[in-house]
Amino acid sequence: MDKVIPFLMFQDGKAEEAMNLYTSIIEDSEITSIVRYGPNEAGEEGTVFQATFTLKGQEFMCIDSNVKHAFSFTPSFSIYVVCNTEEEIDELYGKLNEGGQALMPLGNYGFSKKFGWLKDRFGVSWQINFV
Repeated sequence: MDKVIPFLMFQDGKAEEAMNLYTSIIEDSEITSIVRYGPNEAGEEGTVFQATFTLKGQEFMCIDSNVKHAFSFTPSFSIYVVCNTEEEIDELYGKLNEGGQALMPLGNYGFSKKFGWLKDRFGVSWQINFV
């Protein structure tokens, strides 16, 4: 076994938009490869057939599914981020929550100084913690 990589399946052609948001708001992050659907292929031309990106060194893979599924992302799997400052958690939570849904607003829940849980506008769940 070489490695374990979280894999995100987007619907409605949102993979690239999501990667661009994530890599723009988390420093030391980048899109490392994108392969797109071409003409006359199974997916919509120009959408993401397969891509990889990193967030603070953690590699992720993603696709734009060319099949409509009866399921999507669930909060039972989250991207967990540990922030170094209160300013950092406030900014990150605010940007990820734009157009999303707060599952646990930023607050002190007794297990950390400040914690928040949300689904971003793409349906991906994030837990943001400041210890």
